[in-house]
Amino acid sequence: MKQSQLFTKTQKDALKDEVSVNAQLLIRAGFIYKEMAGVYAILPLGLKVINKIANIVRDEMDKTGGVEMQSTALQRQEVWKKTDRWSDDMVDNWFKTKLKNGTELSLAFTHEEPMANMMTNFISSYKDLPIYAYDIRTVFRNEARAKSGIMRGKEFFWKALYSFSKDEAQHNEYYEKAKVAYKNVFDRVGLGEKTFMTFASGGSFSKYSHEFQTISEAGEDIIYIDEEKGIAVNKEVYTDEVLEDLGLNKNTLIEKKAIEVGNIFSLGHKFSEPFNLKYKNEKGESQLVFMGCYGIGISRLMGTIVEEHHDDKGIIWPEAVAPFRIHLLSLNQNEKAQEIYDALTIAGMEVLFDDRDANAGVKFADADLMGMPYQLVVSEKNTRDSQVEIKNRKSGVVEYVSLESSEIVKYFQNK
Repeated sequence: MKQSQLFTKTQKDALKDEVSVNAQLLIRAGFIYKEMAGVYAILPLGLKVINKIANIVRDEMDKTGGVEMQSTALQRQEVWKKTDRWSDDMVDNWFKTKLKNGTELSLAFTHEEPMANMMTNFISSYKDLPIYAYDIRTVFRNEARAKSGIMRGKEFFWKALYSFSKDEAQHNEYYEKAKVAYKNVFDRVGLGEKTFMTFASGGSFSKYSHEFQTISEAGEDIIYIDEEKGIAVNKEVYTDEVLEDLGLNKNTLIEKKAIEVGNIFSLGHKFSEPFNLKYKNEKGESQLVFMGCYGIGISRLMGTIVEEHHDDKGIIWPEAVAPFRIHLLSLNQNEKAQEIYDALTIAGMEVLFDDRDANAGVKFADADLMGMPYQLVVSEKNTRDSQVEIKNRKSGVVEYVSLESSEIVKYFQNK
């Protein structure tokens, strides 16, 4: 893509009312636009990042046997009344609206009830199970504490998978696969070393749930980490009894602030029972379906990545989620730069070509702010010396490579 074709522009300063690093940098670099508190438009560069994160999540969910679908944003009140969660006394962050005939609807904030209700049409026999249905979509929450940039919003992008199993044993088999898949996701997006599976409250349907928490000073949660075992406990369930239940040594735990980036729950029969979601087993006996749910905040992950991968100049994207791998900077050398751009593009490389009529200082500052993994500089001096300059954004290491397009392509193919 040519940078001159982007309608977005970088900004020298962030909005005064934004205190979070992720929002400041993403707004300044032209990845998001703030519509109001907790509501952000995802701009072209931001959407590329979101899609890359979503595709990593999608790949890992598919490997577990997940099947992608698209749920609805509009939801019927009678479905939610079956579990008493339509009441504002039970759920206080609904967005509700009305049809022209006066019927009250909601904007989806989660999908346990609608999914359980829908599955009554598709599950009747043990042969129909298990089912691992997921979707990746925007959901809505009337969040009173809309802060932390895109990590806590009134609308956000997430993945939610719901498992439907014959019994607890079959459920547990998938639950363990989900733990591995989640670890793979966080490894692939560049947060693996800082992300811990964390024991948290399981609510009314299981002793524990499991959160995935990324250590960060921007975090809103407090966790206690056993670094040797690679697990943690959320402060909300931190007691001597819990530590004993898990062997964890109180003497070796480290207190850290963290960002919740995903969670998995065993739901049991909590939602299948109200909807009479049953199947006939091999003996013809009627049994309740055993459910679980598995969430990852995809836009929250983007914000978390920025919080943990930046410096005083801007964002430093991990390669797997960067909108472009290479930022090609032409310093009054557009003809040669175009030739290099064409060669890299034909070779399948993702390149953002800064072909703008701007001075070198502006281009270098924007490149650092936007954070592509590599900056490829074509300048008059480099051209005279028959070379180009390639800078690694993360390490700052600069290398010089032959000006020949084939050699530049070879350089990136070998990286």
